[in-house]
Amino acid sequence: MFKSLAPIEGNQQPQLQMLWEDKDVKFDVPQLHKNLRSGERVLDYIYHIEDSKGNPGDTGRLMVTNLRIIWHSLVHKKYNLSIGYARICNTNTRIVHMHAKARIASQALYILAISNETRFEFLFTDVSGETSRRDQPIFASVFDVYHLYQRTYLYRDLKLRGAIVQSGQLVILPDEQVYSQVQGVWNLSSDQGNLGSFVVSNIRLVWFADANETFNISLPYLQIESLRVRESKYGPALVIQTAETGGGYVLGFRVDPAERLNELFKELCSLHTIYGEQPNFGIQYNAQDARQRLAEAAEEAAQASQFKVDNFEELDERQEREINTKLNSYLAEGCLGKLASGSGSGQEEKVPVYCKELGFAMEQIKDGYKLQDLWNVMPTKMETME
Repeated sequence: MFKSLAPIEGNQQPQLQMLWEDKDVKFDVPQLHKNLRSGERVLDYIYHIEDSKGNPGDTGRLMVTNLRIIWHSLVHKKYNLSIGYARICNTNTRIVHMHAKARIASQALYILAISNETRFEFLFTDVSGETSRRDQPIFASVFDVYHLYQRTYLYRDLKLRGAIVQSGQLVILPDEQVYSQVQGVWNLSSDQGNLGSFVVSNIRLVWFADANETFNISLPYLQIESLRVRESKYGPALVIQTAETGGGYVLGFRVDPAERLNELFKELCSLHTIYGEQPNFGIQYNAQDARQRLAEAAEEAAQASQFKVDNFEELDERQEREINTKLNSYLAEGCLGKLASGSGSGQEEKVPVYCKELGFAMEQIKDGYKLQDLWNVMPTKMETME
């Protein structure tokens, strides 16, 4: 539909720097650890780490950012690697024995990644030689940030037919601000078109159909390659070209009247430019707070595992035997009665009687016992032994 559209002069938005850092695995990029893209932040540093598979013997450090994991050698400056979170398939920690440190057991981070149908295995080993680090979660920030990345995909990726609208209202993300809502927007993806609404925020552009809100699209500015206003067979239309990482779609929307379309186009261009200068990838993480929470949890677990005699009182066993005498005798008699009747001794079973206090039939209580005696398992007043 839009291949033959003629662009209106001047109504075109320059492209943003496309996001690749979280979706690729790269090796030995010059100055990799210094050239972070806009919006990318280093959330944690892990020192004394060796790339045991690719660069054994080289001590380096891990940089945990909000998009990827970076390792770079501190011995040879040209050796480095970048692993985007979107390419990670599996990760765990292992205990390995270092050959250069007299077979000292050390903690290592294992990562399995797939990029361009190629499988990569990475093993990052702690070479500090400190035995205390072996029992500490030194790679905890890697797992924490990776899980946060998986839960915040709406900040970075295009989403079709998602659960993003409830009762006609957009489900707002953390740090998201809605700037405008435009009704009467036609989605031109089909010949008949679908009438819906736009929601414009500081992070994304959302369209959903009025008749069926599950027919929707969440499009972060990060995945918009270009914005244009073009002439179509339906009149002037807003045409959005998504990036290859966003599916490479060409989306068309009609907004009436034309003045309203131009206002929307200018607003989107402005927000698109602002977002490109300082994008929000949705990951908020503080390594110091996380370490403090882990230390507090470990301390609580250690305290809970300790047995304290002071928390318990020693009971007088003589009182306990005296209290349970009646109940034990009653149960013993019942058991003996059943055993005798089962052995053919001729002893008759007791006939049940109706108990007014309980409201149902029960075996008649032996003479000398009261119904209350059956419930007095614990004494009313307990005395501790001195």
